[in-house]
Amino acid sequence: MHLDHIVLWVDDPLKSVAFYVEVLGLTAIRIDEFRAKQVLFPSVRISDDSIIDLMPRSAAPTVDAIAGAKDTSGRPLNHVCLAMSKAEFDALAGRLEARGTPPGRLMENSFGARGIAPKAFYFKDLDGNVLEARHYE
Repeated sequence: MHLDHIVLWVDDPLKSVAFYVEVLGLTAIRIDEFRAKQVLFPSVRISDDSIIDLMPRSAAPTVDAIAGAKDTSGRPLNHVCLAMSKAEFDALAGRLEARGTPPGRLMENSFGARGIAPKAFYFKDLDGNVLEARHYE
């Protein structure tokens, strides 16, 4: 089993895509289809088998109807954690600093899916979604 996707609620999906591409170095997918209004949302690829869907907040009623769960869409989640190499981790911290969005407090020996990560930090995207960056040995 693996994590397939996460849905984050955003105000401007295209600005959010730019953030995730420019700051995190992820790859944008379904941008042309979103601009052409052929799909409800664009996404960014984390890995071959994992993506983040950037759902416009305005679509919450539609998503409620699709899921058959009234008033459950558009709610925030606590955070999404992205594991990366130490080089990617350091580069991300530098890109956040350059944008004026310094990473939060550096945590050490934080538990996660692959055991103990020696270093981790939290930061926010353009819409206030909280992300955690970590690297493992």
